[in-house]
Amino acid sequence: MIEIQNLTKKYGQFMALDHLNLKLDKGTVFGFVGQNGAGKSTTFSILATLLAPTSGTAYVNGYNISSEPKKVRRQIGYMPDFFGVYDQLKAEEYLDFYGASYKISTEDRKKLIPQLLELVNLTHKKDTYVDLLSRGMKQRLCLARCLIHDPEVLILDEPASGLDPRARIEMREILKELKKMGKTILISSHILPELAEMCDEIGVIDNGQLVAHGSVQDIQLQLQAEKLIVVRVRGTVESASDFFEDDPNVSKLEVDLEQKLVQFLYKGDDLQQTELLRKAVLNEIPIISFKEMETDLEDVFMEITKGVTLS
Repeated sequence: MIEIQNLTKKYGQFMALDHLNLKLDKGTVFGFVGQNGAGKSTTFSILATLLAPTSGTAYVNGYNISSEPKKVRRQIGYMPDFFGVYDQLKAEEYLDFYGASYKISTEDRKKLIPQLLELVNLTHKKDTYVDLLSRGMKQRLCLARCLIHDPEVLILDEPASGLDPRARIEMREILKELKKMGKTILISSHILPELAEMCDEIGVIDNGQLVAHGSVQDIQLQLQAEKLIVVRVRGTVESASDFFEDDPNVSKLEVDLEQKLVQFLYKGDDLQQTELLRKAVLNEIPIISFKEMETDLEDVFMEITKGVTLS
């Protein structure tokens, strides 16, 4: 569905994109994560045929972004991180204008627009002027605009930017519905936990390079050379602390006397971890719980990009 091959973009000496390679199958929801200036918007602008690459190319549903831009545009619905609206139009008129721009017949527009307004929960605002809508409503209206020609691919650059918590939840639910419809969705965001919930794959970009790509679980496993283990015990924690500290795979052990917790980093594999728990029980360590803590996506992002500075 989407294939990016050695995509490079330079602005003078500044390398905005550095030989980016990526392949996404149809129906994939892909989350693009990166700091400001990392290359997310540049990538999306090139895919949307709004920006020419310095070298390399990309294909959207088999069409080349450089040699077949008009065909590419028919395949995509693009929502930039900053967009304009026509303030003197009502919400329904706004969508009608864009539908006509795509040469959708008047009859078809009359059927389509109510469906789109219902999808983005704006039916009750169809006769409201766009400039009177809240930011969250404007975001949803622009998403409906992206869908007016029923594109195969949605490219959404920071769609939740500036939204309050309720509006973010509403946007997330709409994206889940679009995922069910089989749309291929590329979405960038700084709201990393939300990407983890809705995306099939995550890509982390830094300094124009894709530094990690895979499912959230795969990326977490790649980084977790050391796992965080938290053990809760009954009674005093000294014996448990001494036992775990003697294991060669254990490091950075900490004790919480009040909560009766022993916490440490463990570099052994799953089999060794199981054996550690078995030995603890045989040594009569009064364990109430033995838990491997999950690393969330925020931690993953910070781990991947640590020590990397933007030039």
